[in-house]
Amino acid sequence: MTEMFEVRIHGRGGQGVVSAAEMLSVAAFEEGKHAQAVPSFGSERMGAPVVAYVRIDESEIELREPVLEPDLLIVQDPTLFTAIDVFAGLREDGYLLVNTAKSMEDLGIAGVARKLPAGNVAAVPATELAMRHLKRPTPNTVLLGAFTAMSDVVRIESVFKAIARKFPGELGDKNIAAAQAAYDATRAN
Repeated sequence: MTEMFEVRIHGRGGQGVVSAAEMLSVAAFEEGKHAQAVPSFGSERMGAPVVAYVRIDESEIELREPVLEPDLLIVQDPTLFTAIDVFAGLREDGYLLVNTAKSMEDLGIAGVARKLPAGNVAAVPATELAMRHLKRPTPNTVLLGAFTAMSDVVRIESVFKAIARKFPGELGDKNIAAAQAAYDATRAN
């Protein structure tokens, strides 16, 4: 990683969007990188759209504004594609990670997905994996596991450490297992 890597996470209240941003930044810290996680709330009610931003760099980060041109979009709720312009500012060489078991065609975003480099788009049934491992519909840690399989920005082991710090004990172990399952599934595709 030679320049700042910027992430925008879209989801809905209750899906762990802010926690995902925090854990991704902690994973970067685990690797000696500088990172910043910034939540953005419109309405703080359950189910309302929520956005969080993460910046990762080798040097100190002085920016504080929202991420307008993300290198990575994580979409925790695909219903947002019809509610807001999720793709605004996504870089031409960016990454797209969507919580879904559907195809990009079925979601109506195949045109956007085709414009991104091969290997930079992944659909992961993160909610289903979370239900299987955690018995809760929280896709955040699952999607972090999938992202590490797509890029070399942070390692899966660093994400595991961040998850264990956020969720100590058995809950952390279950989240790590869910992230590992997503990592494995993404690597297989």
